[in-house]
Amino acid sequence: MTEDEDQQFWFNTETKQVEQGRQSHYTNLMGPYPSAAAAQQALQTAASRTEAWDDEDDAWDKGTRED
Repeated sequence: MTEDEDQQFWFNTETKQVEQGRQSHYTNLMGPYPSAAAAQQALQTAASRTEAWDDEDDAWDKGTRED
């Protein structure tokens, strides 16, 4: 693990805990995030981004996408 990774935060999807530095197997982690607070919001951030992308896909399919 590099020194930079020690300063980053990860959200563990199995334990639902924030970890500083990569402590767990990568298959259970979301991140890295610049702060513990950002890592704690990982699932909400992912859900918001997915919804926005789905909306863009729908607009593209309908031909109403704004660039």
